[in-house]
Amino acid sequence: MLTYFVLTYVISWTLWFAASAIPASGPHGLLILLGTFAPGLVALGLTGRTAGRAGLGALLHRLIDWNVSVRWYFFAISYIVVIKLIVAVLYRGVAGAWPQFGDTPSYLMLAATLGSTLVGGQAGEEAGWRGYALPGLAQRFGLGWASIILGVLWATWHLPFFFMPDADTFRQSFTLYLLQVTALSVAFAWLCASVRGSLVPVMLLHAAVNNTKDIVPSAEVHATNAWALSHSIVGWLTVTLLWLAAGYFLVRMRRLPALEPATGIVLGDARPSATRAQQHRDSGGH
Repeated sequence: MLTYFVLTYVISWTLWFAASAIPASGPHGLLILLGTFAPGLVALGLTGRTAGRAGLGALLHRLIDWNVSVRWYFFAISYIVVIKLIVAVLYRGVAGAWPQFGDTPSYLMLAATLGSTLVGGQAGEEAGWRGYALPGLAQRFGLGWASIILGVLWATWHLPFFFMPDADTFRQSFTLYLLQVTALSVAFAWLCASVRGSLVPVMLLHAAVNNTKDIVPSAEVHATNAWALSHSIVGWLTVTLLWLAAGYFLVRMRRLPALEPATGIVLGDARPSATRAQQHRDSGGH
């Protein structure tokens, strides 16, 4: 597992720092995109090497397994929206006025979320983070701790963007971001385990976070130091709500079955993954 994170960081950060050293035109965007897909590409490479075609096929299948109850898709697409709307109400109570709302129409946010998911925009990350890394960490630390550890690593992976002038996180508080992403990682893990490892609703949740988080923006205007604490009330209210939800998810995780690694075998359970998945569906599980 250490090899996975080292390779992912080295490849992504090398590509991103190379992109920051060249003009915004030309290969700049391509290098950023390739760095973003590194978690998934590294996961596919390591899975193919250690688990062969069967393991590789199992991991790829999770990216297209749509056979999930509609309620999980609803959760994925609405989770951050609900969090942000509650934040707006709390802000009103604390500050005596409504916070600034984003100006992107809701139908565009929905279209961007669905479109990004359908074209596999989050596959480059989720094949790695939740498809490969989370099951491996969960077998060693348990799902709850694995989700928190992965959240810290996932957030830190984004660190270069806090020092790249063309990034939307440039000079924003990394501490606030770390807390937000770690709490989100718990929600992602709970969703992933609830749908027996399918990455489609997880990718939808990822796309929804990216495209709807600025319904009520958390970013601090005129931020100058990525290592400073944020002065954004919206940001800290968001963190508080995300962690309250994360606490609930951590408790619920104890009742969920173990996530299967890309080999298709759970420790202590030698039944093939396809058989377990079919039995789970036949029993009406979620």
